[in-house]
Amino acid sequence: MKKTVCELFAGVGGFRLGLERADKDWITVWANQWEPGKKTQHAFDCYCTHFGKSDNHINENISNIDKKTIPDHNLLVGGFPCQDYSVARTGATGINGIKGVLWWDIRDILEAKKPNFVILENVDRLLKSPASQRGRDFGIILTCFNQLGYSVEWRVINAAEYGFAQRRRRTFIYAYRNSTSYAAYVEKSVDHVENIFNNTGFFAHTFKIENVSIDTIRNTELTETDLADVTEHFSFDFGNSGFMHNGMIYTCDTRPIYENATNLREILNRDVDQRFYLGDNLEKWKYLKGAKKIERTSKTGHTYTFSEGPIAFPDPIDKPARTMLTSESSLNRSTHVIEDPETHQLRLITPVEAERIQGFDDDWTNTGMPEKFRYFCMGNALVVGIITRMGTYLNTIFSHESEEISSDKTNETREAM
Repeated sequence: MKKTVCELFAGVGGFRLGLERADKDWITVWANQWEPGKKTQHAFDCYCTHFGKSDNHINENISNIDKKTIPDHNLLVGGFPCQDYSVARTGATGINGIKGVLWWDIRDILEAKKPNFVILENVDRLLKSPASQRGRDFGIILTCFNQLGYSVEWRVINAAEYGFAQRRRRTFIYAYRNSTSYAAYVEKSVDHVENIFNNTGFFAHTFKIENVSIDTIRNTELTETDLADVTEHFSFDFGNSGFMHNGMIYTCDTRPIYENATNLREILNRDVDQRFYLGDNLEKWKYLKGAKKIERTSKTGHTYTFSEGPIAFPDPIDKPARTMLTSESSLNRSTHVIEDPETHQLRLITPVEAERIQGFDDDWTNTGMPEKFRYFCMGNALVVGIITRMGTYLNTIFSHESEEISSDKTNETREAM
């Protein structure tokens, strides 16, 4: 099977870089990156600097694109925003998401192009949202995949637990059409579903866990076929790992087999420019990083106490970085502050250090964009090495797939669901 990729919400190309590090034969046939509200599209320009300008590198709102015009591809990838995926009863014949419009664009591509495999990335809280109806949003996503003839595996992965330089927890979704050879391989384990978690599943191969037993696995069934009904009624306690096949959901909380993490000290620059040092704002930094309790009044007049615990100040450099956010480098509670091991003075991390934390090449974002936006792009990115590890196993999966998967077989599979 040709290793053709469609990359959505491409940013500065983390998915593509990760796959190409796994094998140069991965061919991205179409990529889309568009930052709403930005006059200058720095991330897209960075993407084109590294991967070239092309008629198939698109800088437009994905919602405005006719999905049928996207080239055929066998792998769809993207890190999509965590929003509201609920569906309203509008009386219209199509799918109508209220706020999470970008998920519905993904769904429309799945329906129009039928890629055989899908890898998506999202924040870990996706599995619990919304707070008022836990698990509903992920239930909607799983229902969509099920209706379109896909099975799904998922795992919350903390990058630092598998050797990387950042304690970044993200939900990864791996989906595949039920007509693929891979689906037939996994289906042999469905009667002993713990084997999918422990041995045969995609994440069992790529990110090892301590063995789970059958009595730790919870299950439920997607009984609603109408997405508006799922919106109104579905709720489930999803674990950090799971599997969905033919509408049956299996989930549990797994523990990683830990790998030695990369510590900040190992990736720091030497002879760092003076502009990265804190200067005269030390007391402000101490306040932001410290514990606090603040009396506040809500819009309804209710008085409450806002409290937050302390953050290590400075950040220890003999541990991996905390999760990097788009606000990195600003005067902000979440910004990393370290004691430089050469000067023993407090400073911010540099743009190159931010790139190393995410696993990009040095100066990947040094393409003419403002320095502040270099940090923003890294806060939006993913850990490239995680995708490389997935891509390495995908090489094996694709080598066992036939070049074409018959539409008749696909239809038979869907009718059986």
